[in-house]
Amino acid sequence: MEVRSIHKYARISPYKAREVTREIQGLPVSAALDLLAFTPKKAAFLIGKTLKSAIANAENNANLKPDGLVVKEAIVGEGPTLKRIMARARGSASRILKRTSHIRIVLSDEISIETRETRKAKRKQENKATKKQMKSEATESVGAEPEKKAAKPKQSANRKK
Repeated sequence: MEVRSIHKYARISPYKAREVTREIQGLPVSAALDLLAFTPKKAAFLIGKTLKSAIANAENNANLKPDGLVVKEAIVGEGPTLKRIMARARGSASRILKRTSHIRIVLSDEISIETRETRKAKRKQENKATKKQMKSEATESVGAEPEKKAAKPKQSANRKK
């Protein structure tokens, strides 16, 4: 089951917030909270609040346990931009764009949590399978007759260069 939480109109640039959301995508909820707690950015605080809200939604609305949840999506969309002006020389003005973001986090309990140990075991199994396949191909090619190579015509030594 999927549970979501959205923080609209967050006063941070989407570009800056996406940098943090890329880090937590696919992680278990506990690992994502730890990572956000030790990330020294404003975006980490805002995304952490949204993640905690999604966890609370999962517990209260969907009766899910937080230890089995994984961050399926962490998306930052662009919100409306506040336009301000700053006085410049000779009575002119320049525009200041104060960007806002919509932070959306989707949690799921359907995705299996992949740890380092499981990833390592999976890689070992794949390596064993490829070695077995290579051995079986080698034994098949040994039983067949070797192909004869076509003879190349020899070049004469007296040829001028």
